[in-house]
Amino acid sequence: MQKIKVGDKYRHFKGSTMEVVMLAKNSETLEDMVIYKHNNEIWARPLDMFLSKEDISNRKDNVTGQKYRFEKIEGGLI
Repeated sequence: MQKIKVGDKYRHFKGSTMEVVMLAKNSETLEDMVIYKHNNEIWARPLDMFLSKEDISNRKDNVTGQKYRFEKIEGGLI
């Protein structure tokens, strides 16, 4: 599975960008979670879901044309 680090930047298939602010564990399930900043709000998503390899390239709301829900922005540039 892809490595994810604090400070990594990702683009969502709907065009917005987010920055990983920390990694955490769900206290009930011990599932790995990604905590990220999006539009000046803090969000949490399971790591497996964040890095999902489900092909969403044919979704009508995919404005970026990318293959996956979140794709890392190389070099950290937004």
